[in-house]
Amino acid sequence: MSAPSGGGKEPETMPVPIPRQRENPATEGGQALLATTVEHVPTTIPVPVPAQTSLTLLVIEDDPAGGLTVPEVLDADGHRIRLRTARNLTEATRLLTPDVHCILLDLSLANPGPGAADDRFATLREVLRLAPRHAVLVLTAEADAEHAAEAVRVGAQDYLFRDELDGRLLSRAIRYAVERKRADIAQYKLAESKLRAQENARLERGLLPNPLLEGSDLRFAARYRPGRSRALLGGDFYDTVRTPDGTVHAMIGDVCGHGPDEAALGVELRIAWRALTLAGLCGDDLLATLQEVLEVERPCEEIFATLCTVDIAPDGRRAGLCLAGHPAPLISRPGRAARLLPYENSGPALGLLPKARWPRRQVELGGTWSLMLYTDGLIEGKIGAGKERLGQDGMVEMINRHLDQGLSGESLLEASVTEARRLNGGELTDDVAVVLLSRAEG
Repeated sequence: MSAPSGGGKEPETMPVPIPRQRENPATEGGQALLATTVEHVPTTIPVPVPAQTSLTLLVIEDDPAGGLTVPEVLDADGHRIRLRTARNLTEATRLLTPDVHCILLDLSLANPGPGAADDRFATLREVLRLAPRHAVLVLTAEADAEHAAEAVRVGAQDYLFRDELDGRLLSRAIRYAVERKRADIAQYKLAESKLRAQENARLERGLLPNPLLEGSDLRFAARYRPGRSRALLGGDFYDTVRTPDGTVHAMIGDVCGHGPDEAALGVELRIAWRALTLAGLCGDDLLATLQEVLEVERPCEEIFATLCTVDIAPDGRRAGLCLAGHPAPLISRPGRAARLLPYENSGPALGLLPKARWPRRQVELGGTWSLMLYTDGLIEGKIGAGKERLGQDGMVEMINRHLDQGLSGESLLEASVTEARRLNGGELTDDVAVVLLSRAEG
């Protein structure tokens, strides 16, 4: 939509009010009052202003003789524009109440202070600062069209020429300015929201793990799907590092819940796990320290976290397994069906029992193998319309089917998560994290 110009050009899509003009409006307290009865006026700016809603205009001009005459305007339904007049910015600040829809500023008004003498638009800039959510029109002489256009670039919604001011043009200009201001603010908020979302996405990507496996012959793959809409991080977390002695340590965990607080706690636990692992802690000592971190950082005492840790020996043939209320990993070997690792004697979830213990179980892996760690988001999806869940048995069957089809690595994980979603009848509601470590002997 194009703005009505100082030459009187009007936007084609704006409804045309039919005004009646009256001379010498009554005055009260030095302010012209063009309406004595007013219907409800919205108290939030900016808002759409339908044709039947009365408008309030604040005029800022300092002509001591009162030479500026703003005509009385009636729309087709007989609603009048209410007028307030301020001789300076101090008065304008007092009169700028929430029911004001638009400000009409005389560009000839003196600058607001000594420091602004060289800025022709200092007064306009001050008005825009004082009323960031109000529509602003500027009034000037026709011979000053260049400066009027510059005022729009500074921030005004439109300009009017003093000699051509009439009720019809003013009514349309006010309504246009209010709508344009509303659209400008909506566009600004949208752009601000997009920037914030992009910044959050960059931050979340920076918090995702970067596995440290340099020097290891193990292959790594992972899939991660947060349950929160439009989020990159959820309450699930995982990590993998190789310590100087050649041991590869892997873990996967799940903070109960999947909001932003749980996501933040998951990041804290992952970073704490990496630091403690690189410092040499393992097994029960590591989990006990992580429980202390959880107890200090969690937002309430009801929050707990499940965890599975695996430390794979430098030769790749053995591993130590600790479970803290977490599902047991799945192992597959050539020529054998995939199966779950033993989960007897596992310990409680972190944060449930003070001074709990987490036994470390030794597991023989063999020469060639794949070890899959996962969170319960993968196995708790429904199967069809009933209440039946995929469960660990269903997951094992699904993985074996994919292995029989020759899938491995990234393709195996992608196919498994995709099938879990399909069986669920749509997106899985819980966070899902899956990690696959593989070794090929010889």
